Amino acid sequence: MEKYWQLLIFGGGFFIVTIASLRISRIFLKFKLPLITGLLFMGIVSGPFFINLIPAESVKNLGFINDFSLAYIAFAAGSELYLKELKHRFKSIVWITFGQLVITFAMGSVAIYLLAEYIPFMQDMTMQSQIAVALLAATIFVARSPSSAIAVINEMRAKGPFTQTALGVTVLKDVLVIVLFAICFAFGDALITGEELKLGFIFLLLAELAFSFGIGFLVGKLLATILSLKTEAYVKTALIMLTGYGVYLMVRGIKDLSLEYLSFEIYLEPLVICIIGSFVVTNFTTYRLEFSKILNRISHLVYAAFFILAGASLSINILADVWEIALALFTIRIIAMVIGSLIGGSLGGDPFRFNSIGWMPYVTQAGVSLGLATIIAAKYPEWGNEFAAVMIAVIVLNQIVGPPLFKWSINKIGEGHQRAGNQEFDGIRDAIIFGLENKSITLARQLKKHGWEVKIATKKKDLNELNAPDLDIHYIPQKVDVNTLEELDAKLSEAIVLLLTDEENYQICELVYEKIGTRDVVVRLNDRRNFDRFHELGAKVVDPSTAIVNLLFDFVRSPQATSLLLGMEKDQGTIDLEVLDPSLHGTALRDLRLPADIIILSVTRAGQMIISHGYTRLRLGDIVSMVGSNESLENVTVRFDK
Repeated sequence: MEKYWQLLIFGGGFFIVTIASLRISRIFLKFKLPLITGLLFMGIVSGPFFINLIPAESVKNLGFINDFSLAYIAFAAGSELYLKELKHRFKSIVWITFGQLVITFAMGSVAIYLLAEYIPFMQDMTMQSQIAVALLAATIFVARSPSSAIAVINEMRAKGPFTQTALGVTVLKDVLVIVLFAICFAFGDALITGEELKLGFIFLLLAELAFSFGIGFLVGKLLATILSLKTEAYVKTALIMLTGYGVYLMVRGIKDLSLEYLSFEIYLEPLVICIIGSFVVTNFTTYRLEFSKILNRISHLVYAAFFILAGASLSINILADVWEIALALFTIRIIAMVIGSLIGGSLGGDPFRFNSIGWMPYVTQAGVSLGLATIIAAKYPEWGNEFAAVMIAVIVLNQIVGPPLFKWSINKIGEGHQRAGNQEFDGIRDAIIFGLENKSITLARQLKKHGWEVKIATKKKDLNELNAPDLDIHYIPQKVDVNTLEELDAKLSEAIVLLLTDEENYQICELVYEKIGTRDVVVRLNDRRNFDRFHELGAKVVDPSTAIVNLLFDFVRSPQATSLLLGMEKDQGTIDLEVLDPSLHGTALRDLRLPADIIILSVTRAGQMIISHGYTRLRLGDIVSMVGSNESLENVTVRFDK
């Protein structure tokens, strides 16, 4: 009973440290560093070598967290290996994977073996043990980080053959590296323990891999059964994570039983089992999207727990002695990847502009690499922690350097689609409405009435079809491009309204997002299924099928406020104003000396609405929502836009 009570205390303390560290680690993002770096740093600081919030005894008793996390990492890697998305670039993916895997593994093994006399924990090892360590370390060199790659791709909104190949190679390498690790782990253990590599041993190794694949298939079927249950998402999440942990318990049980009743050890690789199970769900069931959503929903907490525990387990005293070795190994890995990409890309038929920078997407390392390092550390406690310290130092270097290199390579190839920067306000509120119809004419007149300069862009050649001589109407070609937007002075616009078909609206919305940077884009939706596409581009979507119902609901629930917000109250209105006057920066709301009839509804900062009160201080770029008389709103507008 005392053991379980102690475990509860350690687990509770670790959970509190994890939640706090996850929050604090976000500071590293402001310095363009990956979140994993912050989590490892917090783990190191919280560990036994610094403030000891996670003592050494706690680290030993929380090993089950590693099992849960590693199972999740394998599930996440397998879920990204979706064959239908990779088939168009399959030749390049296979050859680049081959080049990266073979060259990196071969050069890494040789380099580490030759550097053995300079690595403290390898100096007194036998030659066989040094070869084993070199093989295991080189396997970790091959590993990549699918989660980091996906994060960069999503951030850049990257699309194209270079990006698709990079993602395919990343995921395929992580699948193969687990198989490679299983082989090297078995061979390395035989070398370290002095067992002879007989034919029976090789047969046993192949049999273990075959059984791992078979059990992985069964795990995939079990996961599909869990996903098919008519229950809440959190229940499915818990069952999926327990399934992964159950794989580790089963592997240990088979190992113990084989040692007790057989003359040899049977070791099935749990990472292979989990990744095959995830692969089956992703490619051979209808639950791929739901499975991915569940994994994404818990990714932050799982990675936080794993990386913080890895940081707390790190023998920080050893890092001071091995940083030169870590830097040398980091450099060797980069060189190997450059050679591997050139060879693989050339064999795959990719152009030289791809091959010359084709190594950059594969520098970053994270979950799988750390997972393999922790497995080795647990297997060989005599020197495993020192081994993990060196590997983690290399991984951290790769994690710092990798994402910026990947971003740069995407931009260099021209497959990045990031949001353009917002234009400075020129003192005139401009709006462009795409689509000529009665609604657009009415909207344009309403905006002009409130001091806006409005242009209507239409593909109709007969501009006299609707009687609107008081409006500025422009004919645009069927295919809208950047030149069309520039001719409309779109970069000067504060708002763009899209009233065309969904496909036409999306094409313009994407161009505005990438090339123009207009902050407010309003889209009238025609098909509800396209909502997410526009929402991802930051557009404000109006769905006519639900807008009237919502409006009627608001009138019933709060008729006065709704009338006010819709401008139906005489001489009353609302407005969003951006803080552009430097003299207002740092001013508290209570000190603004606004007209008596002005009420501040909200303050939005960096895209997030903040809880405001009288002592809230404004910053340049804040968006302040106000309500009041039209006359007072005009006076306040002059002050904010100054």
